[in-house]
Amino acid sequence: MPVFTTRDSTEIYYKDWGNRNGPVVTFSHGWPLSSDNWDAQAFFFASQGYRVIAHDRRGHGRSAQPWEGNDMDTYADDLFELFEHLDLKDATMVGHSTGGGEVARFVGRHGTDRVKKAVLIGAVPPIMVQSESNPEGTPLSVFDSFRASILNDRSQFFLDVPSGPFFGFNRPNAKVSQGQIYSWWQQGMTVSVKGAYDCVKAFSETDFTEDLKKMNIPVLVLHGDDDQVVPIKASAEKSIKLLPQGTLKIYPGGPHALPNILPDEVNKDILEFIKA
Repeated sequence: MPVFTTRDSTEIYYKDWGNRNGPVVTFSHGWPLSSDNWDAQAFFFASQGYRVIAHDRRGHGRSAQPWEGNDMDTYADDLFELFEHLDLKDATMVGHSTGGGEVARFVGRHGTDRVKKAVLIGAVPPIMVQSESNPEGTPLSVFDSFRASILNDRSQFFLDVPSGPFFGFNRPNAKVSQGQIYSWWQQGMTVSVKGAYDCVKAFSETDFTEDLKKMNIPVLVLHGDDDQVVPIKASAEKSIKLLPQGTLKIYPGGPHALPNILPDEVNKDILEFIKA
């Protein structure tokens, strides 16, 4: 199992698929999942001759579960250390939800010397939590309820989220996949309780405004206009105004889980963006 050890002695699991000499595409997953949530994309791009790197964030999946460091700065630093470990260059970074924040913070902290393009899908930037300056955001009470549910009955909570808003299965005439629900639950149950709890603050309260302004590379923003988890008006529609070279594509009726529900379309859009 490929792992590397960070400077604070945390073991990070990663997949390294495809052509080792091909163009690099990295994938950063959402909360509370793992690199497995990118399987449809990882298989596709590895089959197309790309080198695919997908890691499990600290506290998640097969990575170690430290008590400390479950914050966006450390997530970004862990990923940068992986870039250094594998000497990745000219990478296209792809991030979904919390992973989109990770990509933005990576660039904000470490620049673009190793990155040529980025894709943000259903991503949390600029900032999720509601405030006077961000009235379109989600009330803090919602995230407090997440934390309470994690401590009270994480297993049931991790069934409720994918059964409803994450995949959009609570919408009329939705084609519900029990397999997707169980996969989400299975991945979620591998995250440490502390990692899951802390990451709620990381994805909801981190302000990525300055990070987005520093992303002086082409950035493709993909977002569904029926995203019930990261509403488009509070995220993509604001992010696109901050990105120096951003392009926004809206998926009509698209849910939060675009890479899972519309994998062929997402793969096609990313591929075209990389090749452009």
